[in-house]
Amino acid sequence: MLGGKFLRTVVVPALLVSSSALILVSHSRTSGASTAAAASNHGTSRLGVGVEGSSRKDYVGDAACKACHQGVESTYEHTAHHLTSRLPNKGSLVGKFAPGSNTMPTLDPNLHFVMSSGKGGYFETAVFGKPPDEVKQTERIDLVVGSGERGETYLYWKGDRLFELPVTFWTPLNEWTNSPGYRDGTADFDRPVVPRCLECHATYFSAIPSEAPANRYHKAGSVLGISCERCHGPGREHVELEKAAAQHAQKTPGSADAGSGEHRSDAQNGAQDLKIVNPEKLSRDRQIDVCAECHAGLGEDRAPAFSFVPGQVLSEYLEVQPLEPNAKVDVHGNQVALLERSRCFRSSTKITCNFCHDVHTRERSAASYSDRCLTCHKVESCGLYPKLGQELAKNCIDCHMPVQDSNLIVSNVGGKEIKMRIRNHWIKVYADAAGQQ
Repeated sequence: MLGGKFLRTVVVPALLVSSSALILVSHSRTSGASTAAAASNHGTSRLGVGVEGSSRKDYVGDAACKACHQGVESTYEHTAHHLTSRLPNKGSLVGKFAPGSNTMPTLDPNLHFVMSSGKGGYFETAVFGKPPDEVKQTERIDLVVGSGERGETYLYWKGDRLFELPVTFWTPLNEWTNSPGYRDGTADFDRPVVPRCLECHATYFSAIPSEAPANRYHKAGSVLGISCERCHGPGREHVELEKAAAQHAQKTPGSADAGSGEHRSDAQNGAQDLKIVNPEKLSRDRQIDVCAECHAGLGEDRAPAFSFVPGQVLSEYLEVQPLEPNAKVDVHGNQVALLERSRCFRSSTKITCNFCHDVHTRERSAASYSDRCLTCHKVESCGLYPKLGQELAKNCIDCHMPVQDSNLIVSNVGGKEIKMRIRNHWIKVYADAAGQQ
């Protein structure tokens, strides 16, 4: 197509995503009616309503959780996890679609891209050649991947097959770039999105068995974003027990169950754990497994995507190759392995991902996590204390967990290589780390 400039590849897509440790930009949200209409149009759901298949019968969706956990739900819906995949609309798109800022040139002077919006939605168009002999390929943006703080990558449906679009918006640069891993000067609309990628950017997609590339899915019943049940497991039995307890309490004033159901606080709900997984009460290995499913690298599937349930042993579902002690690990490639290399992690049984990260709220500034360091360390022990004194207590993070280039999320535009910068989770002493930010 287009003079041979459209390339067909069968590879795992490198999606531009935001790490769960990133601060988010607040997005406006459409009304429930318009969201439902949009979901119907694109064949996906934000709330998990209408999930089909016996394997999904025990999942109830975020709406069922919100009835009792309004406080947690109201903050969680603004987190990077929850926003990691969405339908395209004015509230979810950070890319610029207005004339004057909606084009991207390439190294090939005869190829450029135009991003546009109209009645039918939002679109990416490859334009090859010059007028009046232009040849175009246009595809609609059907799904948005990434919270938008660092950027967004876009996907589109071709029948029941899901593909990545060639142009991505990088928020720190405030410009359109080739999607990570795409070669500048080409227009590749045929990069398949395989189940393992969706597993870390959605709650559920039902794959249709097919020959490679494995990018066929049932649109009905797919659930976007990372929902409550991805970390807490299926909630149907929990919801039914809580409803029954609430009904019993209403019939029996003063009973021990009087605080159940929607009349009980989030804190009380977290303490009871009726038929629901509370990750904080799992062993440290099982807690880390919940995060490692997506933060320990690509891995190799040992079971179908979306099979893993929190509390189970991840290695039975996903095989992540053990690393040699001196192996170089990319800052985005395996954050769990980097954490586990840390002396802090090896010296303390209480350190897990949740020791620092509250996944129910938007990430705070990196420096503010210093209070977690100071639960074990004293600023007086730092070699820089004689020079900086108590100021050190304000920012342990930039020195001991510096932001570094990732070699896995790389884009090329205008002959320039752009690397995503990610915070290193290997906690240690770095040479001049603060000066590298």
